[in-house]
This record gives sequence, structure tokens and C-alpha cells, in this order.
Amino acid sequence: MINSAIYNGHVIHKRFKPKVHYFKYKVFSLLIDLSELEILDKKVKLFSFNKFNLISFHEKDHGDRDGSSLTSWVKQNLKKNDIQTEDIKIKILCYPRIFGFVFNPLSVFYVYNLQSQLISILYEVKNTFGEQHTYIFKVSKDVNLIQNNCSKKFHVSPFIEMDCNYFFRLLKPGEKISVIIDQYDKQDKILYASQDGVRSEFNNKQLLKSYIKHPLMTFKIIIAIHFEAFKLWAKGIKFIKKKIKIKNNITIEN
Repeated sequence: MINSAIYNGHVIHKRFKPKVHYFKYKVFSLLIDLSELEILDKKVKLFSFNKFNLISFHEKDHGDRDGSSLTSWVKQNLKKNDIQTEDIKIKILCYPRIFGFVFNPLSVFYVYNLQSQLISILYEVKNTFGEQHTYIFKVSKDVNLIQNNCSKKFHVSPFIEMDCNYFFRLLKPGEKISVIIDQYDKQDKILYASQDGVRSEFNNKQLLKSYIKHPLMTFKIIIAIHFEAFKLWAKGIKFIKKKIKIKNNITIEN
């Protein structure tokens, strides 16, 4: 039985200040069990692992982004947080490459023990400057709604200050997924962002259906980011210059 799945749903962003701004668009994501990548590569003709295809997943798009083992990267960073690395299962929720192109503003790693209990969450955040920051959390209680919070440590939007806090809420993946991020400045909420989706089997038929619904999804995401940024600029929202340059930062959160 294949544990990996496809999720079709929506991304929503709502900014509350200094001016209200809202957008919503349709997307599809893959929830991939990393131990199944080679099986999926063989069984699903429209999907490839570390090779070109209509739909593909490449390890060099995540983690150290050098093509090395993603499983090893996750385990290495779990050890730094005193989280078990033996007998675990790792799944990643992300956008796939479509005809070789992808941009993932947020990828989520779910780490389970042998009892299928969540023991850790990794939020891998990218910006359009080619930079990446991963927030690693230990999950102490196996509940359906996981909640995490931390200070913002990575420049994402040029229209939001760095002095902010993130509040993450996500459901354990099942028939549906839900990832919600509330961002607060020193006064109150500044941004709400969410991604949801409904599960489909990971097979050729469902991959093709998802592709037909979203044939230019990668380009739509990149264009939407810049178009929405232009609209924010046109509304007179202050542009905040990025102060430091990084590549792959990681923080261990409580």
C-alpha cells in the first residue's frame, strides 16, 4: 500500500495592515513518504525521482539542496534536537516539479515513530532570493491539531518587518490537509496564510487530473508572488530592504 498522496486545494493570504490585501488560488501538493520515492519512480509513469518527467521530485530542491540524501539531512537535524532517528518515517508536503520547474514557498516535513505518532515537524521556508530557512520543532503530544510558535528569523516578504512572530497550526495529514500561519508584529496580527487540500491516491490517473487542473502551477505561483508584491507596492506599503544574505539556515525551536 502506498502511503504517499496527492492533495488538491487552495492557498489563501490575507494581510490586515497597514492596508487590507487578499488573494486565493488553486494548487495541488504531494505528500511523499521519503521511503517510497524509488517505488513511486518505478510504479507511476508520470512521476520521477531525481529525473525529468511531467511531475517529479528532486532532493536538490530541499534540505542542503546539493542532491544529497534528504532522509539523512532530516535525521542529522533531528539529532541536534534530541529527537529519535531510529525507526522513523518521514513525509514531506510540497509542490512538485512540473516539467522540471518548481518553487516551494513552504514545505512541511512530518516525522513519525513506528506507532504512527508525530514526533517532529520541520517548516522549510524559501524566498525569491534563492534562500532557505528551516524551523524544527519537537512534537510532545500526538494530537490531530499541532500548534507551534517562534520568532521570525528569515526575510520572506519585502513588505513585512523582521520583528514578528509566527503561530503555526496544522492538521495531521489524512483525508484532508490544513496548514495555517498567523504572523504577528508587536501590536497584533499582520498576516494570515493557509493551505488546504483533499486527498487523492498517488497514481497516474490522479496525477494527470491534478496536472490538467493546474497545468502552469509553478509559473502561476511565481507570477502571483510578484504580481501581489506589485499590488502591495501600488497601495503604498513600505518596501523593506533585505539586510543579510544566507543560503540554508536552520533553527531548533522549543
